[in-house]
Amino acid sequence: MNDNVPRPPSRQPDLIVLRDAADSAPPLVDSFQRRITYLRLSVTDRCDLRCSYCMPERMTFLPKKDVLSLEELYDLATGFIARGVTKIRITGGEPLVRRDIIDLFTALGRRLGHDLAELTLTTNGTQLAAHADALARAGVRRVNVSLDTLDRAKFAQLTRRDSLPQVLEGIAAAKAAGLKVKLNAVALKGVNADELPDLIAWGHSHGHDVTLIEVMPLGDVEEERLDQYLPLDAVEAALAQRWTLNPLAFSTGGPARYVEVAETGGRLGLITPHTNNFCSGCNRLRVTATGQLYPCLGGGERVDLRAALRSDAPEANLAAALDEALRIKPEKHHFRMDTRGADPALARHMSMTGG
Repeated sequence: MNDNVPRPPSRQPDLIVLRDAADSAPPLVDSFQRRITYLRLSVTDRCDLRCSYCMPERMTFLPKKDVLSLEELYDLATGFIARGVTKIRITGGEPLVRRDIIDLFTALGRRLGHDLAELTLTTNGTQLAAHADALARAGVRRVNVSLDTLDRAKFAQLTRRDSLPQVLEGIAAAKAAGLKVKLNAVALKGVNADELPDLIAWGHSHGHDVTLIEVMPLGDVEEERLDQYLPLDAVEAALAQRWTLNPLAFSTGGPARYVEVAETGGRLGLITPHTNNFCSGCNRLRVTATGQLYPCLGGGERVDLRAALRSDAPEANLAAALDEALRIKPEKHHFRMDTRGADPALARHMSMTGG
């Protein structure tokens, strides 16, 4: 085989390979008649940062034996593609800390232009400089990079790691490789609220879209969630006093609502799980690195795809598991950010579910 031709991940002799069934498999439609075309596939719960709104300093990660192999992740992805998923986002944890992860991107990238329209990822950027060119060669065209501050000391305090230079290097490398970069910033009261305009302006000056996100009550952290919560309707109102914000019909298929900042010429996204619920248009499912499918980020409902994949009849059992996930997918999440000292909405951390 020509060494320049991408290969799928090498398969173990006893691994059951799912056959494509796109011609016969029904599309993924939930009980509220929402068509599911978007899969967020986590490849690891591990991360090389410890963001204070995401996890505690001494985070316990899964044993590696519990995590799906790259071959199994590829088989799961093809099973979703056969049911009409056209966009796959690779997530974590931090997906680029997973060994040989580019093999998975390369294998899935071979389906682009056929039954897969887009392959992308969300990353914290620390490993991006080393992988940007390979991601572009695999067919990735845009990436989301989490960046909550441009202040190095504040970044180190927030993430508990002094890694801002590596993240900025990764963003620059991604741009140089031809990848479209979108910056994701969690709006945090008393932490980065005062510098959000500067972060937006910096991103737009480098040609990057920026999206602001309200903090979500997932997993036990060491800070009071209500003290972190900054409603984006207040942020948007403050930005509107500074800039002209023109609503856009633009969408990437995710939950963000977009405006154009006339003065910078850039796009600004707003993800508002609390102040402006977006669940009515939900088109996505999330699968963890252990093969647990969560129909809703904010719900406890789940289906075990790993068990289906490793069963004696993987195709039939995976199909049945996906049908069950569609049946139990709730109409909307029930996040609440109005009670001090409340338990998190869910015990699992965002790094477990997939960012």
